Amino acid sequence: MHSINQYQEFVSDYLNSQSKNKEPKNLYEPIHYIVELGGKRIRPILTLMSTEVFNAHYSKALPAAMAVEVFHNFSLVHDDIMDDAPLRRGKITVHEKWNINTGILSGDAMLILAYQYFEKYQPRIFRKLAKLFSKTALEVCEGQQYDVDFETRDDVTIPEYLKMIEYKTAVLVAAAMKMGAIIAGTSKENANLIYNFGLNLGLAFQLQDDYLDAFGDPETFGKQVGGDIIENKKTFLYLKAIEFSKKEEKEQLLHLFSIHLDDNFEKIKSVKEIFNSTGASNANQKAIQNFTLKAFKTLKKMNISEDKKAILKAFGENLMGRKV
Repeated sequence: MHSINQYQEFVSDYLNSQSKNKEPKNLYEPIHYIVELGGKRIRPILTLMSTEVFNAHYSKALPAAMAVEVFHNFSLVHDDIMDDAPLRRGKITVHEKWNINTGILSGDAMLILAYQYFEKYQPRIFRKLAKLFSKTALEVCEGQQYDVDFETRDDVTIPEYLKMIEYKTAVLVAAAMKMGAIIAGTSKENANLIYNFGLNLGLAFQLQDDYLDAFGDPETFGKQVGGDIIENKKTFLYLKAIEFSKKEEKEQLLHLFSIHLDDNFEKIKSVKEIFNSTGASNANQKAIQNFTLKAFKTLKKMNISEDKKAILKAFGENLMGRKV
């Protein structure tokens, strides 16, 4: 097994080896731009890590890890267009740097490029990876549609929200880990358990992301803080605040989430105060802990060595406490 930093280097080195000056420039330059912005590279790291957890060399998983990373970035390019987001990883988003049409087309190309990486595997492995990837990619699209639908609904429930983030975020984390298990040739039971481990970790990750969107440090978070509040997104924080709020707070929150302002500073400040005063912030942090502990319970059932379980657990703990 290697360290997280080493896995990041392996992904970066492989990414650099794939970079070619292709034409037309206006199609491929935005792809290179978004992928090379870096980010945490959590998903490809998990693919490499899970491959080694099941006793295969990480290098076998590099094409699959790259497929996961390219697909993830494809979804970000299109999400940023839909959200009209100005920043991604602290830099200008693709559609702002180029234009919306370029963002759409380059994103489309990234989806196709992601699939091409699976062609590097033998037919039996290719079929398993492609089947999992197709299922996951469709679920991510379904999750994004739920997210969009929720913006115009006032009756979103906590279970509905959790289903949305499961599809939009958690399934890709889970699939990234299961791909490593498939490549390593471990048992079906182990592959399913690592998927469930990743799924619960992904749910915790997204709830932490929602929290950081409201309360994160703009210098380290890399995205516009308060973006979900500006877009009136019905996050776990919002839904818990509605559940816990008194009449006046609820009316204020409903009003704030029914308007769009040119200057959002006061709106963000007021919403965050309600999140804290109602106990929604604490409920969000407790949910993060619960999903992380659920992931750790799955870990106990896995047929791997205790030292490898400890490595996966440490990764989950670090993810839970992240600030970026």
